Amino acid sequence: MFPTDDEIELMPEPKGWGMKVRQWRERHINERTLVILLALVIGIAAGLAAVLLKWLIGFIGGLITSAMTVSSGNWLYLVFPAVGILLASLYVRYVVRDNISHGVTRVLYAIALKKSRLKRHNMYASLIASSVTIGFGGSVGAEGPIVFTGAAIGSNLGQRFRLSPNLLMMLVGCGAAAGIAGIFKAPIAGLLFTVEVLMLDLTAGSAIPLIIASVAGATVAYAFTGYNVEFFFSQSEPFITSRIPFVILLGVFCGFVSLYFNKLTELVEGLFSRLQPRYRFVLGASILSLLIFLLPPLYGEGYGSINQLLRGETGNLFDGSIFYQWRNNVWMVMAFIFMLGAMKALATSATNGGGGVGGTFAPSLYVGCMAGFFFAYTLNHFGAFNGVVPLSTKNFALLGMAGVMAGVMHAPLMAIFLTAEMTGGYDLFLPLLIVSVASYGTARIFTPYGIYARRLAQRGQLLTHQKDQSVLTLLKMDSVIEHDFIIVHPSMSLKEMVDVISRSNRNLFPVTDDDGKLLGVVQLDDIRNIMFRTDLYRRMHVERFMATPPTRLVVGTPMEKVMKSFDDTGAWNLPVVDEEGRYVGFVSKSKIFNSYRQVLKHYSYD
Repeated sequence: MFPTDDEIELMPEPKGWGMKVRQWRERHINERTLVILLALVIGIAAGLAAVLLKWLIGFIGGLITSAMTVSSGNWLYLVFPAVGILLASLYVRYVVRDNISHGVTRVLYAIALKKSRLKRHNMYASLIASSVTIGFGGSVGAEGPIVFTGAAIGSNLGQRFRLSPNLLMMLVGCGAAAGIAGIFKAPIAGLLFTVEVLMLDLTAGSAIPLIIASVAGATVAYAFTGYNVEFFFSQSEPFITSRIPFVILLGVFCGFVSLYFNKLTELVEGLFSRLQPRYRFVLGASILSLLIFLLPPLYGEGYGSINQLLRGETGNLFDGSIFYQWRNNVWMVMAFIFMLGAMKALATSATNGGGGVGGTFAPSLYVGCMAGFFFAYTLNHFGAFNGVVPLSTKNFALLGMAGVMAGVMHAPLMAIFLTAEMTGGYDLFLPLLIVSVASYGTARIFTPYGIYARRLAQRGQLLTHQKDQSVLTLLKMDSVIEHDFIIVHPSMSLKEMVDVISRSNRNLFPVTDDDGKLLGVVQLDDIRNIMFRTDLYRRMHVERFMATPPTRLVVGTPMEKVMKSFDDTGAWNLPVVDEEGRYVGFVSKSKIFNSYRQVLKHYSYD
């Protein structure tokens, strides 16, 4: 469950030196300069957080796996992932006392409905919980938590200086972009993440701070970890144009793989949401531990497995596995890689559903790498290129990473540049473009939303690129319901109805029964021809001339659906009822349009 607006933690009013700093800033630094300076500070802070998170994951994971044997199965894989989920869930439940899972989705939620305000503990809570989760083997990524951390840094720093909601939104984007840039060493991908995933409008006013924050985050990462890419990739086989049809086929294949990833994640999340916390842990820990015991490469982020496939190697994938003795069997290699790709989504969902904290960036890259390698390896094995140079499994593993990420997140540009920046594979830029577009197009046919936006779209709480839909997202039905309509009953006579009309300034009247349930409506235009016939005053009753409304709106209906109801019915006013059908009020187009203009004016900026 997402927090309500009442649970938003507001920054306390600055006192003492805090107030003096704010007053000095207002006298000496204009708002535009302040935003640029804050973007730099946020970028550095988020970059440091990314470096710390990567170090913690590596340190914990190194301690855990140092005792693992290579040539056989390890029963400790049945223990440590469950311990990691338990520690993370206890920390979240008893120390943080707030839901910090699905970090990117919660940042989207904050942008859409909470005016970009995030609680202070979000600046460190996800970092601690995810490092424990992943270090002990949780099959998730560090990117979602670092986005949440960076966004919280930007939000709280902006709140400290009492910036307007639109500037606060920009600083949230700066923190998220810097987090991505720092964790992946990919500044361009960090910038594109805010555009395609967080869906912030990129304008002249917002581009510079976002670029500064992304570059600062990546620079900090380079300064601490060296000037090297996240994944080592050396293109030993040149890409030739005759491979383009296979790249298109790979893109379509990745599109369906991404659909599988999203649908399975949605299904498993729905299952876990219906369970009590203790049963969530038991089920999630059991699934995760069993999967990692059978398929050790599912342990943690899985970056080691990605690096192996990008080198064209498969033997080391079987390290620590009960299948180690079959590592040179072609059919086993094919089946093993297929299972790794197919089960990663389940392992990720089980980790988060069981109480762990992590993101889906790394899992989507992992699945993509497996899918691309499997695609080329299978075609080569079945002799699709007899007498011709076979497909490069290394190249197609790289392309698969971009393809599945583009389909899972509906962010093709970010997928292209992120893959290129992480691997240095710029020589494959054209096939990266092709596979990403083909995958995104395939996935887009079946679902309009990526994995992060889907969770909010299902609740009608998604802030999108379309300005009108964005504004509707920010509107609430409660704010546009009108209650000044006089209620009438079906047994009332025409004379009583005329008396009601004389006291009302409305031309519409709801008809309810004794329990308050809406039965119909009376429109003044429908009875204008009989309302002055005194001979009918006693003989004609409301039940004779009331009409059925074209549709009824239920309290809490998202404004996007409300407007669709107006479009479908052509009505100007629609009644609102509660879950039991009791009358609440009316919603009118004019009221919505007035509220729409006010919100649009408030949230628009250059």
